[in-house]
Amino acid sequence: MLTKAQPWDNLKFDEAGVDEVRRKFFGTLYNTYSFFALYANVDGFDPAAPKVEYSRRPEIDRWIISLLNTLEQKVKAAYEDYDITSAGRMIQDFVCDDLSNWYVRLNRKRFWGGSMDEDKLAAYQTLYEVLVDVAVLSAPIAPFFMDRLYLDLVPDGEESVHYVLMPEYDSAVIDKDLEERMALAQKATSMVLALRRKVSIKVRQPLSKLIIPVISDKVRSQLEQVKGIILSEVNVKEAEFISDTTGIITKKIKPNFKTLGKVYGKQMKEIAGAFAQFDQATISAIQSAEAAGIAYSLALPSGEVSLNPGDYEISSEDMPGWLVATEGQLTIALDIQISEELRKEGIARELINRIQNLRNDSGFEVTDKIEVTIFADGKAAELVSDSLGSFKEYIAAQTLATSIRLEDITGAPEGAADVEWDEGALKIVLNKI
Repeated sequence: MLTKAQPWDNLKFDEAGVDEVRRKFFGTLYNTYSFFALYANVDGFDPAAPKVEYSRRPEIDRWIISLLNTLEQKVKAAYEDYDITSAGRMIQDFVCDDLSNWYVRLNRKRFWGGSMDEDKLAAYQTLYEVLVDVAVLSAPIAPFFMDRLYLDLVPDGEESVHYVLMPEYDSAVIDKDLEERMALAQKATSMVLALRRKVSIKVRQPLSKLIIPVISDKVRSQLEQVKGIILSEVNVKEAEFISDTTGIITKKIKPNFKTLGKVYGKQMKEIAGAFAQFDQATISAIQSAEAAGIAYSLALPSGEVSLNPGDYEISSEDMPGWLVATEGQLTIALDIQISEELRKEGIARELINRIQNLRNDSGFEVTDKIEVTIFADGKAAELVSDSLGSFKEYIAAQTLATSIRLEDITGAPEGAADVEWDEGALKIVLNKI
């Protein structure tokens, strides 16, 4: 209720809205805690162990710690201003978008297997610190859930989370440049995944290339530093950064009459006419001004007009074989042409996914080696055969398979697992060695 409206505003009770918050926020936070607790208990993680210095932790750890301290600063200011709703929404966005959907997802492998080296300890200490501080920050508006979370995390701490002072943010660990470039990575990833959904290309299907126009040296530098994360998340082989989009990407711009009309009401007809005449160079100049944090000055016969972000909307046109998206200052073009080799690799990744799911369903240990027999018919057999011809060793390495055989589906034994497959029928049998 507190994240829907301020406490002094009227609010109709909405059971569906309550369930949505339960799933999105509380469910996400609980799942994040459960993930941490599962591996921390297996590895015997000790919160009292000497801390790995922030400077020695990987960049992804320093990013979430920086973001956490920025959150602490903003949430505390919101509480002191009695702005409960903003405080709750900021915590919710941090937990769902940054902590769960980005930090934990990108770092899962650091918690799996292996000894407790410095990197793994840093991962545990980082996630632990974030969870504890989230419990304390959220306690005023989710008192019971956060008390349980705090007591589970800090059994030897205070009697209750409500005896714990709000965390003080540390400006020394706040790195705004790091936050900005990771936000760029998140935004770019979200845009590419949306383009994939637009044409129903699964993430497991590799694609060849991204083109990202850059409007400043700073943005280019930031994108270069997070390029590996972006490519890994969207499963694209290569990213090219370009400065001149002439002849490659066509951008369109339209005025926001609502915001401009309030300031330049009498000039709106002239402004609309000027927008209709903007060429690609002018649109790029407007984007460059936005990136620099300044207004774009539009000279008109009736007087000068200052164009600020929100006064216009820029979009991009798709190119043959490419999909293009623009959001704010960022434009991305995605090559959606799938070569024969990319298609084979996509099928290999689909097979890995199916085999790994069967391993889990069969209760195999992560170190168990297996023999794989695939039974297929028609188109499925043809596709799998082509893929195994190029990626058999890759599939075997990813699934710990010592052998992979393809047989006709008529020879599938009783009990062979039916596997969901887009074209044709597929069954798989795993034998643990």
